[in-house]
Amino acid sequence: MKAPELLSPAGTLKSMRYAFAYGADAIYAGMPRYSLRVRNNDFLEDNLRIGIDEAHAAGKKFFMTVNLSPHNSKLKTFIKDMTPLVEMQPDSLIMADPGLIMMVRKQWPDMPIHLSVQANTVNWATVQFWKNAGISRVILSRELSLDEISEIRDNCPDMELEVFVHGALCIAYSGRCLLSGYFNHRDPNQGTCTNSCRWEYKTEAASEDIAGVYRPNEADILPLEAVGSAGLEGFDLSGGEAGSFGPTGSDTRHPKADNVYFIEEPNRPGELMPIEEDEHGTYILNSKDLRAVEHVQALARIGVDCLKIEGRTKSHYYVARTAQVYRRAIDDAVAGKPFDPSLIAELDNLAHRGYTDGFFERHHTKEYQNYLEGVSKHREQQFVGEITAVQGQWAEVAIKNKLAVGDNVTFMLPDGNVIDAISQMQTLEGADMIEAPGGGYQVRIKLPEGSEVYGDRLKYGLIAKHLNG
Repeated sequence: MKAPELLSPAGTLKSMRYAFAYGADAIYAGMPRYSLRVRNNDFLEDNLRIGIDEAHAAGKKFFMTVNLSPHNSKLKTFIKDMTPLVEMQPDSLIMADPGLIMMVRKQWPDMPIHLSVQANTVNWATVQFWKNAGISRVILSRELSLDEISEIRDNCPDMELEVFVHGALCIAYSGRCLLSGYFNHRDPNQGTCTNSCRWEYKTEAASEDIAGVYRPNEADILPLEAVGSAGLEGFDLSGGEAGSFGPTGSDTRHPKADNVYFIEEPNRPGELMPIEEDEHGTYILNSKDLRAVEHVQALARIGVDCLKIEGRTKSHYYVARTAQVYRRAIDDAVAGKPFDPSLIAELDNLAHRGYTDGFFERHHTKEYQNYLEGVSKHREQQFVGEITAVQGQWAEVAIKNKLAVGDNVTFMLPDGNVIDAISQMQTLEGADMIEAPGGGYQVRIKLPEGSEVYGDRLKYGLIAKHLNG
């Protein structure tokens, strides 16, 4: 079985370095103007050059994202802006817009292009189309099942295929949601999405007046031009009725189906926006995060060339932890080892909105349910420290959250994790300490026995505290 490439996100050089230290084969990053990450993105021209050079020196790959859907104004400067970046020799450009792809193919015919997930490729005929257009790899849509991916591989044996296995999910086909543009005039496909789907909303009941206009309920209904100038008491839709819609195919409908409601976002009090509600719920949703580590074996068997992790705005801790877990999953799959359910627990230690395996399986198997039930809740952890220097068995640590002598922790090391208790803590001057009360402290911590063999590699060490003993 061929080992799929592990591709990690990087919004900073630091995240890139942690990704490589913890097992990624490649990273993807891009300058804000032409990629879909304007926020929390340090990859301006100088850092792109540094990142590409460091990646190549380490025998790794650096993919440059150029995956926005540009309006006319950006076409005027595109070739000029991209020329110095292409000269840095990234390993590929990740692109979605056919016009930009055409311009790159004409200007730099030898530059490899990977088709972004933003192009929403969901069938093998589309993959063949892009192969004929000179694309060397297609990043498949997140909305595909394992069976559909397998069918694409069977029909496109000579095209590289990439699949997302972890990270945030859109509530629409990737990049096609208009909520952020509607609320804030910040468009998802321009790299400025505000994730409006994840905001908290209150719901207000509404009724249709004689003119066919929906207005908030209650006697003090505002005139049309004033709707939104004052909020009403929240209207609870749940009422214990969720899921009580009758059997599949039944004509029974939820009593609130097809009603119209107004929603209110806490940061915009009084601004009521109409939405429709049917038996499936509202259509502004906070999607769970994708976690498909349990499907790595299946994806490797299918012959997927690359497994991709989402999260260019996430911390270096997130990048390190996801790279480490998916590296182990890939290595186990290639070695023929059974799936280790503890990898699910490792990913539960990251901040997340709840997990889903997305569309990979329409109906979960009994084996999958066993994986979920086998997750050990006592392994919940919190990122508490970053190793910045090592001298023998002592490490200098930048504290991120409260840490005390006696706390049980996991030392996350590039060559493997070590579980131990904090036995000694000192100031940098050598005075004993009992506790570092929170972020901002610099301390010395006694490392586990034998850890001195790691030497300089421990400059990438992280510490996670066990929250339940």
